[in-house]
Amino acid sequence: MSKILIRGAKVLGGEPQDVLIDGETIEAVGTGLSAEGATVIEADGKVLLPGLVDLHTHLREPGREDSETVLTGTKAAARGGWTAVHAMANTFPVADTAGVVEQVWRLGRESGYCDVQPVGAVTVGLEGKQLAELGAMHESAAGVVVFSDDGKCVDDAVIMRRALEYVKAFDGVVAQPPRAPPPTEGPKRNEGAAPAEPALGAWPAVAEESIIARDVLLAEHVGSRVHICHLSTAGSVEIVRWAKSRGIDVTAEVTPHHLLLTDEMVRTYNPVYKVNPPLRTENDVMALREALADGTIDIVATDHAPHPHEDKDCEWAAAAMGMVGLETALSVIQHTMVDTGLLDWAGVAQRMSVNPASIGRLTGHGRPVSAGEPANLTLVDPAYRGPVDSAEFASRSRNTPYEGLELPGRVTHTFLRGRATVIDGKLA
Repeated sequence: MSKILIRGAKVLGGEPQDVLIDGETIEAVGTGLSAEGATVIEADGKVLLPGLVDLHTHLREPGREDSETVLTGTKAAARGGWTAVHAMANTFPVADTAGVVEQVWRLGRESGYCDVQPVGAVTVGLEGKQLAELGAMHESAAGVVVFSDDGKCVDDAVIMRRALEYVKAFDGVVAQPPRAPPPTEGPKRNEGAAPAEPALGAWPAVAEESIIARDVLLAEHVGSRVHICHLSTAGSVEIVRWAKSRGIDVTAEVTPHHLLLTDEMVRTYNPVYKVNPPLRTENDVMALREALADGTIDIVATDHAPHPHEDKDCEWAAAAMGMVGLETALSVIQHTMVDTGLLDWAGVAQRMSVNPASIGRLTGHGRPVSAGEPANLTLVDPAYRGPVDSAEFASRSRNTPYEGLELPGRVTHTFLRGRATVIDGKLA
């Protein structure tokens, strides 16, 4: 492969430097590097980050290719600056066997736009009754480390304990989407301070918080790792903060949409705002931002949930839950965290690359931007401002809550092991 010189980039938002890529590796980082024999990318004013890593992506394949495929999803990921994504298990068939996770893993390798690390189901068919083939999925070519019944919750405490005990043997982690069933039957919206609309139903914060409290205690009891998916309430933040103060091995994620949008949006009855967990109050949003800034919440994860038009353009009760997010996540984080002064770009790299790669035990991702490291990189123009236009998305689905909203920042280049997958904002 030819050499690439990224000239004058602000590495992690610091002073401008040159970064020379040779093949799959960063050859040198410094000032005044020679451009001889290299393709030059002028990066004046742009920020260079390690390639982003998403711990929570729905690629829908196999079974729902009308929503997304591994190819279209990884194209969307590349456009958003991601060099690795973890594909959740709620596919058709469910990724609860070595055969299915290997299929997803191989499709990711064939796509060439970003690495795809499958997430294995915790229970057979996501039914919460019997542990899936956790060991076989780990020992497969996919080398599964993260397990989740996302889309559902492991409600049974005995099953959850057994899963935590099982994955401990190979340093795996159970990623729990916290949602207790009794208080959330037929949930449609947050049960908050605002008067509830009967047509929208209610989803109280305690339904999330009670599961988190149970699971961090189980993780402490068995000495295993637990990861909390899409944390959304101020109370959940306090439980995770308490658990970490006790030394419990817990990590947590927040989505970009829970850092920006509030439950006031659902008053429009627009199903684009219907998501799991629901949008919460302004107080919750502020608590989530502060927790991400102080490290209580470890990572940003998109929960990219594509749906075909007909599954979202319908009455609220019938609409599917979820939003696409791979192509807008970094802009939302710049808007909510960087431009507000809560995080610098080094902090963004920690929460969107280094930490998720560590939780998922990914090698080659989340590495420093320095000589000898794999050239998985994301170049961002933070000065850009423009409206979100879903017609430009690489994703097969268009269910974004940000349509027409002006957001800052644009990924101009993404590099996967030294190969440009995105050039000047367009797929290579």
